[in-house]
Amino acid sequence: MNPAAKLLKSLNSKQRAYVNLDLKAPKNGEYMLVVFHLIPGEKLNILQAASEVAAESSTGTNFKVSTETAFSRELNALVYNVDLKRNLIWVAYPWRIFDRGGNVQNILTFVVGNVLGMKEISALKMLDVWFPTEMLEHYDGPSYTLDDMRKYLGVYGRPILGTIIKPKIGLTAAEYAEVCYDFWSGGGDFVKNDEPQANQDFCDYEKMVKFVKKAMDKAVKETGHKKVHSFNVSASDFDEMIRRCELIRKTGFEKGSYAYLIDGITAGWMAVQTLRRKYPNVFLHFHRAAHGAFTRPENPIGFSVLVLSKFAKLAGASGIHTGTAGVGKMKGSPDEDITAAKNILHLISKGHFFEQSWAQVPQNDEQVLKIAKEDYANHVILNDDSWRGMKKCCPIISGGLNPTKLKSFIDIMGEVDFITTMGAGVHAHPRGTYYGAKALIQACEAYNKGINIRAYAKSHKELAEAINFFENRKETKALSNERS
Repeated sequence: MNPAAKLLKSLNSKQRAYVNLDLKAPKNGEYMLVVFHLIPGEKLNILQAASEVAAESSTGTNFKVSTETAFSRELNALVYNVDLKRNLIWVAYPWRIFDRGGNVQNILTFVVGNVLGMKEISALKMLDVWFPTEMLEHYDGPSYTLDDMRKYLGVYGRPILGTIIKPKIGLTAAEYAEVCYDFWSGGGDFVKNDEPQANQDFCDYEKMVKFVKKAMDKAVKETGHKKVHSFNVSASDFDEMIRRCELIRKTGFEKGSYAYLIDGITAGWMAVQTLRRKYPNVFLHFHRAAHGAFTRPENPIGFSVLVLSKFAKLAGASGIHTGTAGVGKMKGSPDEDITAAKNILHLISKGHFFEQSWAQVPQNDEQVLKIAKEDYANHVILNDDSWRGMKKCCPIISGGLNPTKLKSFIDIMGEVDFITTMGAGVHAHPRGTYYGAKALIQACEAYNKGINIRAYAKSHKELAEAINFFENRKETKALSNERS
């Protein structure tokens, strides 16, 4: 007998309607499954608190109401498993309760909405989510992917090498474009606005876009290689967001040379899905500013990096920042960040509790099994058979990385299908951005050739300067000592 079954007698009649520890087939396609870490409030045991969570996050409220019907009861979320030792609960949500428009905002309003503010809980964190095949077909998923960007750039067998313009804010439009040019002409692929970049009085948005176009054209002509810029289109309202998108599109950028960055949490899921549906042929770059309020491990309320990343993919993001797994400056670990990265990148991957298949036909289908093998062999998949599954979402890796740390992250990630955006790791180079870009390219070359970067640096001055700078700075040593 499930040890939690002994607690069934403690439930009142309302609470019992949201518990079924004998649920026969939670993976039968009717339910979206969720695992929460739950610590109940002072007056409830864990099963009582779990039932209140299931009620509040689906059909119920704090008391049984006379207005419920036989049909509405069929839509109750159900607690179907409890781990008393780890304070974990498993909840099955009939996915029919969610907005039929493929609305991710609506799902999150249910499962991490009011429920996070309940008195009945002291801690509630959504650790993993599982989407059944039958549900996936109703959601957008990514359209323009990392594979499309690779094809445009002609870059294979290595990460897409990018930068974030620094200082974070304060450059004029011309100064901003100049830094873009320096990075691109030094060999870099991808430049992004930092997430607060908008239409400030010292950097007019329209001028910034026009100057970036000129800088890109010059860099492409000189290097012979395509380039990409990711523009932050987050805005105060829908009309202004679309105006910015249209401004970029009409400035004359080549298709594939620009991405739309949206601050997904602060701008909102509606903004993310609007961009996905209105511009399916543009790389949709999800920046996760404010995610730490929900995802940091020490925060008992919220959701994990894995959950955020999976919902971003469901909403249609082409890529989302997933963290540096502790290699960079941001809080994170391989268990959190690499698990999230692989879950959104691959057709089938194991999460913290569930193995997620993004296939839209049965997971045991012969073609799906073949595609999954091709996926892990780094072949492009779901190109001419996109009905078979949801396309990949690209991990974007940023936050305190520099050329000396590129190999460390690749080794932890175990593959190179990601975009890295180094800020100070490029611009702090002793001789500036152009040479910082060269050092990054050289560090990647050393990795691809299987040569230690110190050995490679003997014949590559820019890399040698970067190694000397980043490994001998007092700030770097102090941070390393702190982490060890």
